[in-house]
Amino acid sequence: MSLRGFLLAGLLLIAGCAGTSDLPPVPAYAASHLNALSWRAVIVAGDASISAFDNAAERLARDLATRRAADPADIHRYSARTRRPAGIQLASVGNVLDGIAALKPGSGEGCLVFATAHGAQDRGLVFPANQSDTYLDPDRLHRALAIGCGNAPTVVILSGCFSGGYLHPPMLRANRVILTAARRDRTSFGCGAGNVYTEFDDCLIGAMESGHGAWQDVFSAARLCVSARERVQNVLPSEPQSFVGASVAALGLPWRTH
Repeated sequence: MSLRGFLLAGLLLIAGCAGTSDLPPVPAYAASHLNALSWRAVIVAGDASISAFDNAAERLARDLATRRAADPADIHRYSARTRRPAGIQLASVGNVLDGIAALKPGSGEGCLVFATAHGAQDRGLVFPANQSDTYLDPDRLHRALAIGCGNAPTVVILSGCFSGGYLHPPMLRANRVILTAARRDRTSFGCGAGNVYTEFDDCLIGAMESGHGAWQDVFSAARLCVSARERVQNVLPSEPQSFVGASVAALGLPWRTH
């Protein structure tokens, strides 16, 4: 293990020994603060078996940059592809957790994490780049967010089958918005070789691109979009899930304030 990896592991262990209740209390953010943020982002396409994951990651990263929601230098990309453009790191669990832990937003900044991949029930999203460590499990994700984002307004989008399994303590904090593609016991759809995007990714990013209001409004629009597509396919509904912390209930889309 590298020195950097060893140090991060130690930090995660320390954070894991301290429960969520031991983190500093989340302040009650004023709406004016929430509507004047710039963003630091981690964008992850966790599996190279289909192009849909990388397509969604590219689309969201482009939106963040072109709509001036985030400085391009603050958009950190990860992909499972063997051949990756310069500046895009390998989407291993360790690399992604390192990236989240290093976000460190300053005053007037927030964290945005988007990860799209296949998922495993009660294990998390699956990133097969490192076969000895393939699951982005909720506890380690929480610890990386605690280190990298602290009490900053934080949006976490987890797109994959069974991703509703992330919606339990300690992930649920007052400064976090968490959006998932499916209920903890349901699959999501659009992972075929011919799909440009998964259904949830296309519906959510589309709702973001044309949406208004707070994140919950955008999520509700995306959920209706997913449900309509699933009815056409005659599949068991995935039932995307969300959590909006009390301190960020008024948090709007990243580019609506620029």
